[in-house]
Amino acid sequence: MWRELAKRLHPEGIPWPATVLYDRLSRTSIFRDHYRLVAEDIAARCPPGSLLDIGTGPGRLLKVLHARRPDLKLTGVDISPGMVAQARRNMARAGLADVVDIQLAAADRLPFDDASLDTVVSTGSVHHWKDAPAGLREVYRVLRPGGLGLMYDLVADTPPEVMRGLARKYGRFRATLLWLHSLEEPFQTVRDFESLAAQTPFITGQVQFIAAFCRLELVKPAPAG
Repeated sequence: MWRELAKRLHPEGIPWPATVLYDRLSRTSIFRDHYRLVAEDIAARCPPGSLLDIGTGPGRLLKVLHARRPDLKLTGVDISPGMVAQARRNMARAGLADVVDIQLAAADRLPFDDASLDTVVSTGSVHHWKDAPAGLREVYRVLRPGGLGLMYDLVADTPPEVMRGLARKYGRFRATLLWLHSLEEPFQTVRDFESLAAQTPFITGQVQFIAAFCRLELVKPAPAG
């Protein structure tokens, strides 16, 4: 009940001026390490072509992805106008304004044609979505047959062995802050996160931990034959 209430009250997009604070936090070591790990995981799994990042925030993941996979056509969307503005500034500073496209859009109303994208990802955003199944149905719609969806999010019941690994790497204080954060944010359990796929045409999904993030992998079936 608490998590459902928190989800209703929690803003789907980060408003200004919190976008400035979040941009600064995204430059800290723990954020940079997780962007790097997620980017490496995506780069190793996604096919060539187009990639969309939903809830791109300040666009840090897209910058790292571009460095690892310059063959990808990268686009980011965010529901927060302040975040979109910040991400565009970050792309311009990195010399990527003409390479990475940043647009204003909600997860459940993506401005892309049916079957037009090869990969769709999201990092730390799904728990903000007011209607996560609707967002994943949009992911299914815009993916080409055989396309890949990779949703990374924190969960409420991160396994103890994962928390111990984080404490060893970043210190017990930061690991404890992450645990406390899970009480305030409307994170789902691992089981609930995985079960989102059953409410969409994906039907099934697989979960695995990438550092602190739980990854939900979704594949749009290709036509038989």
